[in-house]
Amino acid sequence: MLQNVVTVAVPGVHPFELGVACEVFGIDRSDHGLPVYDFAVASAEPGSVATASGFSILVEHGLERIAAADLVVVPASGLRADDDPESEGLLQALRDAVDRGARVLSMCSGAFMLGEAGLLDGRRCTTHWMYAERLARRHPAAEVLPDVLYIEDRGVVTGAGTAAGIDACLHIVRQENGSRVANTIARRMVVPPHREGGQAQYVARPLAAPDCSQMQATLDWLQDNLGNDVTIEQMAAYAHMSQRTFARKFQQETGTTPYEWLVAQRVLAAQELLEETEMTVDSVAAHTGFGSAATLRHHFLKRRGATPQAYRRLFRGAA
Repeated sequence: MLQNVVTVAVPGVHPFELGVACEVFGIDRSDHGLPVYDFAVASAEPGSVATASGFSILVEHGLERIAAADLVVVPASGLRADDDPESEGLLQALRDAVDRGARVLSMCSGAFMLGEAGLLDGRRCTTHWMYAERLARRHPAAEVLPDVLYIEDRGVVTGAGTAAGIDACLHIVRQENGSRVANTIARRMVVPPHREGGQAQYVARPLAAPDCSQMQATLDWLQDNLGNDVTIEQMAAYAHMSQRTFARKFQQETGTTPYEWLVAQRVLAAQELLEETEMTVDSVAAHTGFGSAATLRHHFLKRRGATPQAYRRLFRGAA
C-alpha cells in the first residue's frame, strides 16, 4: 500500500513536474475520504535549490528521507553533460530504493537521472519525445519507447513530457489505492481520470477541457453509454460528422481509435466495479458493454494482465 512518497529536487528542477508530484501526493484530501500520504521534498543538499524558472525553493530534507519512501519521484530538470555526473549519493539512494522494492517514477527528462543510476538498463522506458533519441544514445542498454505516455517495468515508471507526468502519477495511485481514489484526485485536479500508458504522445489536445470541443461532447456521451452497443456510425452521427472525418479527428484528439478508446474506458469501468461492488463478473460485463464474461475476460486480461476474478482477489487482498 502506498503511504510514503518523496520527490527529489535538484538544481534546475522544472517547477511544473515538481508541482505535479506535490499536487497528487502532497495535499490532504481526507475530507473526501482519500488517503493522506506522508509526503516530502528531498535534495542531495538541503537548503535553497534553484529551479529552471528563475526562483528558488527551500528544501528541508536530505537523502536520508528517501530511505523510508514507498515511491520516489524524479521530476524533470535540465539535461546534464556526460562529464557532469549527478550526485553519487542521490544515484545510490535511487538504486537502494528499487533494491528494497520501492518504486521510482521519472517525469520527462528525469529519466536521464534514472539512466545515470543504471535503473533503465534492460528495462523499457520513455521520456519526452524530443529527448528520446538522446536517452537511447546515452543509455544503449535501455529500451526507449519514444511514443508512449508512460510505462512501468519492474518498479521503474517513466513518464513522457509535462502532462504525461499527471497520467503516470494517477496510474500509480490507481494501482496502489484503487480507481475510486485515482478518479477522485483527477476530478479535484480537473483532468481526465485515466489515459492508457500506451497512448501516443503526439496528440492534438492531450488534456481536453470539458465542453471545449465538439469531440469532447461526444466523449462525454460515450462515457454515459458505455453499457450500450454503440457503433462508429452512431458516434459519427452524434458528432455531426462523416464517419471518415470523425475517425480522423478522433485519432488526432485522443491518440487512438474510437474502438480502442471505448474498450479502454469499458475496462476501466469494469475495474471500478470489481473493486467497489459485489457484482458478479457476468453482471459487470453486461453493465460495461462487453456483453459476456468471456469477452470481458479477454479484454481485461489483455490490458490489466489478470482475469477479472484474479484482479478482484488481488486488489482486495492488497487492500
